[in-house]
Amino acid sequence: MLWEVPSTARPHINSIKSALKGAQVLVLASDPDREGEAIAWHVLEILAVEGALKKEMQVKRVVFHEITKTAVTRAMDSARDVSETLVNAYLARRALDYLIGFNLSPVLWRKLPGSKSAGRVQSAALRLICDREHEIEAFRSREYWSIEAQLKKGGTQSTISARLTHLNGKKLEQFSIGNEVDAGAASKKVSEAKLSIGSVKKRLVRRNPLAPYITSTLQQDASSKLGFGTTRTMSLAQQLYEGVKLNSGEQTGLITYMRTDGVQISPEALEDIRSLACTRYGDNYVPAEKRVFVSKVKNAQEAHEAIRPTDIFRLPSSVANVLEEDALQLYSLIWARTMACQLEPAVSNQISADVVDDHQNVQLRASKSAISFPGFLVVYKDAKALGKFVEKLQDDDNNGPNSDLDQIEAGDPLVLSGVQPIQHFTEPPPRFSEGTIVKHLEELGIGRPSTYAPTLRTLQLRNYVRIDKRRIFPETRGRMVSAFLMHNFPEFADYAFTANMESQLDDVSAGNALWKNVLRDFWPGFHESVQNAMKVPIEKVVEMLEEVLAEQFFPSTSAQDRDRVCPSCHEGRMSLKLSRFGASYFFGCSRYPDCLFKANMIHGEENESSDNEDSEAIGAQWSALARPPKVLGVDPASQLQVLMRVGPYGAYVQLGEASKNQKPRRTALPKGVEAVEVTLEKALDLLSYPRELGKHPVEGTPITISIGKFGYFLRHRAVSASVPQGISVENLSIDKAVELLNGKHVSRRGRRPHKVAVEESGSEPENSSESSQRESVSLLQHNGSVSPGQQGLNVQLPQEKQKRKYVKKSAQNSNGESPSKDEVSVKGSDPVVKKRGRGRPRKNVEVLLVKGE
Repeated sequence: MLWEVPSTARPHINSIKSALKGAQVLVLASDPDREGEAIAWHVLEILAVEGALKKEMQVKRVVFHEITKTAVTRAMDSARDVSETLVNAYLARRALDYLIGFNLSPVLWRKLPGSKSAGRVQSAALRLICDREHEIEAFRSREYWSIEAQLKKGGTQSTISARLTHLNGKKLEQFSIGNEVDAGAASKKVSEAKLSIGSVKKRLVRRNPLAPYITSTLQQDASSKLGFGTTRTMSLAQQLYEGVKLNSGEQTGLITYMRTDGVQISPEALEDIRSLACTRYGDNYVPAEKRVFVSKVKNAQEAHEAIRPTDIFRLPSSVANVLEEDALQLYSLIWARTMACQLEPAVSNQISADVVDDHQNVQLRASKSAISFPGFLVVYKDAKALGKFVEKLQDDDNNGPNSDLDQIEAGDPLVLSGVQPIQHFTEPPPRFSEGTIVKHLEELGIGRPSTYAPTLRTLQLRNYVRIDKRRIFPETRGRMVSAFLMHNFPEFADYAFTANMESQLDDVSAGNALWKNVLRDFWPGFHESVQNAMKVPIEKVVEMLEEVLAEQFFPSTSAQDRDRVCPSCHEGRMSLKLSRFGASYFFGCSRYPDCLFKANMIHGEENESSDNEDSEAIGAQWSALARPPKVLGVDPASQLQVLMRVGPYGAYVQLGEASKNQKPRRTALPKGVEAVEVTLEKALDLLSYPRELGKHPVEGTPITISIGKFGYFLRHRAVSASVPQGISVENLSIDKAVELLNGKHVSRRGRRPHKVAVEESGSEPENSSESSQRESVSLLQHNGSVSPGQQGLNVQLPQEKQKRKYVKKSAQNSNGESPSKDEVSVKGSDPVVKKRGRGRPRKNVEVLLVKGE
């Protein structure tokens, strides 16, 4: 590998070289991990190559895991040379990433047009997201019921909620009560039973505080509690690390280094935390011994201490006036977690009671949990320290429902006040959020703390995934890439490969393996797979994608041809095809060129031109092939089914089925409305659009309100205006609608109207200033003579300035003379006038511009 100094780094190298003049010792104190060791090695190599190191100069490599005076002085006393094994591990990682990325990406360019890259960690993260989506699509919901009973002890008012656990002497499993009939029978048995307390169990549950933040756990908590993405979290953490100017005017860093997988805290910081805890919360909240945490991250390097405030005595409320709100929230989160990690456990009282009948046929379970000693949870209720964010940062304390369980004893009779059967449905696994995907990657040992945020950002920039309401959805492009890699590179796209590679790099760091041997073991098999993939015909790639992605595009009984019937001709079979110039994939009919129907499989890619007049209208029917429809109910007026469908451009509701001669009524879901939230009533309301809002108060023409891709919008003639999110369409008045249509942010359809007024040539304008502002045009025949119908006519043009760049001036006017300064002759024949847009230019017309152009 050949290395170059980038232009952005050259000033730093020059400043180091200047500082070395006259110096006797060079101290390299970069990070203690392998990347930090490589930085020290790079600097040393560059200085040596450029002759900046004197022979008598002493070079020291020092490392410290925390930026404290004790740690730095200790490191200076135990200096060493640059570690060759750590540098070799760095070289191996860089070589592997380049070899994989720069060999896989060209394969994608040729076999999956539009796909841009595939990296080692990036491909593993993409596969995780796509596999989860496949689980969700393959999931089939299953119904089950539970029975809840409300009980009272004699002489009390509060109720005890209990769930049925045994019926007819048998323990109930999740699906033991599978339908409404069985649920009704079970409810009847409970209501007829004579119930009493069978046994009561009480116990104390201790809950220990969590370890201080590392990069991944900070990203997870910031996502779940604050709603920050990984990129936003790391950007704010960088600001806190670099510091702000406090009231003293000095730039001060507020937190320690934020890219770390170590959970240790410096001894000095631990003493400060315990001291502040005793002062704020009392000695009984501080354990006798300091808490020591051990990292659970696979292959953790633990080069830095955990993320913590540089000064624990700097409360979040004390820096509220110098930090923006998001940065203050993140600092409050870090401060609270750091304080809590050294406090006593939280203690809860848990009470569970079994409710039985006389014959032991029915048994119910009631339980309650309440905090008896808050322990570390007291930090999350410290309003003076956390300020207005105290509720947002609140940790779960499970206080439990208010009941009289702590006052009951075995044998106490109970009075049944109500029985309620509750219907449930199993749910698919949830989609990953940015926090949960980072946690999963960390558990698998894939990637490092510094790689998670850039990896997710790259996946979004490549249009492989999208993030909507904090959930990660794979795009069709991403699913194609993941399927292609799994089919052609199964060994290298496997989760274990990336995790094992990290382990091998750790072996190189420890001196147990040679870095070039690691590359030699990796390269032959990978290179052979790359060559084989390049030889695969594009037709085979199409067949593979169609087979792998059939579940997405041809759901249910996808193997049957009837599921792929062309929605245009109803005879051909829909299949995946590559576009004419190899730019993208699309779905087309097998009867081409007799049937020209086509539909993009990836939203946003441009369709190739088609001569089919009905192509656009029929393209909307493609959604029938994209996802199975969901029946919401029946429209009472038309007695047609109301369906929910998901097409290539999103979800929409439809009234009735499509036919060859008639297109059904459809309405897309407006922005902010989730498909799972749409009921029959909501669907019928959406299908009522577009609807007339009223008449324009001046012109008397109708103003309509419709639903578009980005929400509701108004339309009056050719003018459209969106309805702001803060305005309810139900309460929208005509006056407000007119105000929006007359606003600045409107759009117009078609050409702008030209006001043309025809006057007698002999008549004089009433206002001379008005006349000077008009631009008159005389229409002449090509031979220079005026037609009888045009004599005495002056045509007023709008006062907009002519666009000269589309007009070529001629040398003479209609009389054969050179045009004057105020008179320019312009011909309208083909070679002279260039017209924008489609269609032919007008012929045999000469336009004379006078006074104004």
